[in-house]
Amino acid sequence: MGGFFGIVSNKDCLADVFFGVDYHSHLGTRRGGLAAYDKEIGLQRKIHNIENSPFRTKFENIFGEMKGTSVIGCISDTDPQPMLIRSKLGTFAICTIGIINNVDELIDKYLLSTGGHFDSMTGGRVNTTELVAALISQKDSFVEGIKFAQDIIVGTSNILILKEDGNIIAARDKLGRLPVIIGKSDEGHAVTFESFANTKLGFENIKELGPAEIVELSTDSMTQLSAPGKKMKMCAFLWTYYGYPTSTYEGVNVEAMRFRNGAIMAEYDKQKGLAQEVDYVGGFPDSGIPHAIGYANASHVPYARAFIKYTPTWARSFTPSEQTVRNRVAKMKQIPVHDFIQDKDLLFVDDSIVRGTQLKETVDFLYDNGAKAVHMRSACPPVMYACKYLNFSRATNEMELIARRIIMELEGEEGFKYIDEYSDAETKRGKALRKTICEELYEYVRCCEKSNLTAVR
Repeated sequence: MGGFFGIVSNKDCLADVFFGVDYHSHLGTRRGGLAAYDKEIGLQRKIHNIENSPFRTKFENIFGEMKGTSVIGCISDTDPQPMLIRSKLGTFAICTIGIINNVDELIDKYLLSTGGHFDSMTGGRVNTTELVAALISQKDSFVEGIKFAQDIIVGTSNILILKEDGNIIAARDKLGRLPVIIGKSDEGHAVTFESFANTKLGFENIKELGPAEIVELSTDSMTQLSAPGKKMKMCAFLWTYYGYPTSTYEGVNVEAMRFRNGAIMAEYDKQKGLAQEVDYVGGFPDSGIPHAIGYANASHVPYARAFIKYTPTWARSFTPSEQTVRNRVAKMKQIPVHDFIQDKDLLFVDDSIVRGTQLKETVDFLYDNGAKAVHMRSACPPVMYACKYLNFSRATNEMELIARRIIMELEGEEGFKYIDEYSDAETKRGKALRKTICEELYEYVRCCEKSNLTAVR
């Protein structure tokens, strides 16, 4: 997905932006970049590949190469950025977050007819941030250009622009799917995806942009260039999985949301009489852990880590580009704590069920290490759609999703007419979906209710 951070200040702020961007490293694993403005030097830029090394190590020597009183930076899970652009609007640096699903159409319709061209990437792809910049430059002002780009983009695009006068323009996607948060200090203003990046660097969070809102930041002012729209479709998966626990979006803290979600699941189980003889509650590291703690506290069942992720060298299971390697890494990272597994009745909470592959492997792992029973809980219902707006899953085909595959098994193509029923755990179709997921993932099924899955061998 990616994240960005920027500061406009009355002093050199490269170090602060370095740390602010690094705080977004959980959002991407492909490219990292910084762009700075200095009165004497002008605009500068550095981009590094971070697929095999984190942002911090690639940019820790940047302070001898760049400086600036206005700096923006990004972690990108897609293309290299920020881009430096020279156009009729002037020279500027730009970075974007999101995904564009109609790239070829935009190029054909709006840019090729003007004789424009792009630097072609591997496979003939176009850098989507460069495309956004080209669309913005079609108009006579940044505001007109940003509105134009966001109106015709199918997908999501949060935009950060560093102008040649040192001011920063920040724009939130037209439906507000991702956050853009403004901070203020005595030295200037900051803009961030993750709210805690502002506060850790001494900025008070003063505003979260509304959908389609555009502002311009200087050291001493924040000017609204375009008012927010009325329609909001923020991504709920930020609270479930992607968002960092210490961040707050739209007034709701991520960790607190996950904690409450776990408590709700525990209360549901109590009402239904499910999994009431559990020895320990655990969470799938890392995003399942707060859900599990909420469940454990509400159910008064001890929380325990029945296995630990070995993360010094493989912090994220999807870092390698090959799926087979990612699967192997995920398996190798799981180190059992036998005192909390052997002959124990365990309940584990995960953030979601997407493909179901890792879930099955983890449950098999627990049984292979002596668990008496394993009960599964999902913090959200089985995912029915591949994300077309944030690319949170690497699934390229909706039939890779376990919920979709099972609906096809149950009813064929006809079943996709009843997605709403399958999403509702209280309907006949909803119960059938969850029961079949249990049967596919586990050998014996004791019960399958709501979004909860319970299996015993």
